[in-house]
Amino acid sequence: MATERREFDGKELSVEAGTLAKQADGAVCVRLGDTIVLVTATMAEPREGIDFFPLLVDYEEKMYAAGKIPGVRYIRREGRPSENATLSARRTDRAIRPLFPKGFRNDIQVIATVLSADQENSPDLLAMVGASAALSMSHIPFMGPIGAVRVGRVGEDFVINPTYSERDQSDLDLIVAAAPDGIVMLEGLADRLPEEVMMDAIRFAMPYAQEVIEMVRSLAADSGKPKMEFTSAQVGEDVRAAVDRFSDTIREAIQSQDKQAREDATAKVVAELSAELAEKFPERLPEIKAALDAQTDRELRRLILDDGRRPDGRGPEDIRPISCEVGLLPRTHGSALFTRGQTQVMSVVTLGGVGDEQLIDDIGVVESKRYMHHYNFPPYSVGEVRPMRGASRRDIGHGSLAEKSLLPVLPEEEEFPYTVRVVSEVLESNGSSSMASVCGSSLALMDAGVPLACAAAGISIGMVRDGDRYQLLTDIQGVEDFSGDMDFKVAGTREGVTAMQVDIKQAGLSMEVVESAFAQARRAREQVLDRMGQTIEKPRPELAPHAPRVFIVEIAPDQIGDIIGPGGRTIRKMEADFEVKIDIEQDGRVFVAAPDQEAGSRALSFIESITKELQVGEVCTGKVVRIVPFGAFLELTPGKDGLLHISQIALERIERVEDVLKMGDEVEVKIIEIDPQGKVRLSRKELLPGGAGGDGSDRRRGRSGPSRGGSSRGSSGRDGRSRPRS
Repeated sequence: MATERREFDGKELSVEAGTLAKQADGAVCVRLGDTIVLVTATMAEPREGIDFFPLLVDYEEKMYAAGKIPGVRYIRREGRPSENATLSARRTDRAIRPLFPKGFRNDIQVIATVLSADQENSPDLLAMVGASAALSMSHIPFMGPIGAVRVGRVGEDFVINPTYSERDQSDLDLIVAAAPDGIVMLEGLADRLPEEVMMDAIRFAMPYAQEVIEMVRSLAADSGKPKMEFTSAQVGEDVRAAVDRFSDTIREAIQSQDKQAREDATAKVVAELSAELAEKFPERLPEIKAALDAQTDRELRRLILDDGRRPDGRGPEDIRPISCEVGLLPRTHGSALFTRGQTQVMSVVTLGGVGDEQLIDDIGVVESKRYMHHYNFPPYSVGEVRPMRGASRRDIGHGSLAEKSLLPVLPEEEEFPYTVRVVSEVLESNGSSSMASVCGSSLALMDAGVPLACAAAGISIGMVRDGDRYQLLTDIQGVEDFSGDMDFKVAGTREGVTAMQVDIKQAGLSMEVVESAFAQARRAREQVLDRMGQTIEKPRPELAPHAPRVFIVEIAPDQIGDIIGPGGRTIRKMEADFEVKIDIEQDGRVFVAAPDQEAGSRALSFIESITKELQVGEVCTGKVVRIVPFGAFLELTPGKDGLLHISQIALERIERVEDVLKMGDEVEVKIIEIDPQGKVRLSRKELLPGGAGGDGSDRRRGRSGPSRGGSSRGSSGRDGRSRPRS
């Protein structure tokens, strides 16, 4: 067993190897506080004919880690990964993928299993550190290690690896993954922070990330396995030289404003050249394909770096034409269409009551969320045919990024007591559809009348690099993303950044490039916001006609039971009678979601009548709900009855209650007593002509007032004589 420990601002991080899962190629346990994650790395032989790197990262949340039993009633075991697990797996994948050799084709599987979760230290960060360590310990040709840290900001102070409670107070949640020579991945959420603050946070993180790298290096030096030798398939010089003669043809093919025309032209040229070269170099088709792919990438880079032109003719900072439209769909609560070049996203808003919040069943501390952003990428958006199998990892990741981008501008629940769901449908895609979904969703939310603090927009900055030369590209399209070296997504407002996600293909992104990308993204974002503002400048003053209306009334917490009623009968009856949805918080806030103002007002009036405090001397109308020999019980408000004693029904003495009252009668009465237990005594006769002071006989007899309903004491009739209670 080997263990490495480091202390980060009083929080000990440890990595242990050699104890668990010893048949994996590499296995470590990473611990921070009482959160422990087991991470394994395993390699298989390459599959024949595969032309991509099959890296699979899985993140397993075991509910026992947090002392929980899975919440599906009839299947009490973990099922498909939660959204958090999927995002954690993607984050780890993006951090380690750039550090495998080019051309490596062996199947690699990294599995992070959360064994213990202390509800203070997040396990997702430990999974990234563990993946770096497990791969570095193994014989897998991983060109790491990497170091990963999380940065928060409480007040003006940055915090390294903040706990959940510290993150609640933070206006920043940034994950920085770095290799020895620079950054490999960034992902974060910020509360409209200036780019300068984001850069300071990254600079703050880098020394800690390097310390994690040294920690893993030390562990691997002590207990790691020798690395396997790997040499990528080589393309012969004769094939390379033959392909190079067609560089002008390839360069011409890759230049077109239309994605499909460009892809068709490129595919046609590649097919023709492959057939021609196959005659000259039979039995060497893999080399020919590799050489043609490499030459296509080189021509793209030459076009951009040497000529300053992009495949569609734009300059480095040019944004494709943008069009915006809102209010497309008549029955939805809000909708917008955002088109940028050949990327088109339709975002649709649905509003619901607070009871429509999404419940979260995982090992984290967050139990629900009131804002959900879902992203769909159907095959027709890129002209493909494939089966629809629900949300992919990519869909979940892009939806989460858009969700983070808009969270900082959404109103608090106190201001806007709604659950909000946005669905972004990608109708056409040619690069940066996730950032288009941020723009479209911001427009749709304003169209729905959601009082956003301000509009938010997103843009993606790409890069092509050749040695020390590089060029940043604003609003990258698909071919620039595929053949380029970086995808730097930044979303925000005019004030600052709300979310970011940076992926690279060549390890070692310098601080200079990051700073330049932030600046270029800001310039582009302001242009996009200008264009969006021409369509809708601020949220609509009213909600859409078909959106529910949510009303709030506050009651005393001890009145919650009155609203719910015995066995929930009262609240169910209200929901059925008024066609509303009622949700009650423990602090006494009652949320009523109604289809319109009228239904909501009726429900609120009913709730207010239930919770109304009755006062002695108050005159009200009650409904006869029960008749007994000694009087009648009247419903004064829903759930609250009062006793109208037989002696208080009429001026004259009556023998039977039924002689005057019958079930269902509505009777005007006066409240003459409320005892300490809340029992209410009523009088009808005091309101009859000549009945003022009708209970005076009791006072003359020294009684403190009318006897209480349900008491064993006798009650006085009008003639003052005591009559036994039946």
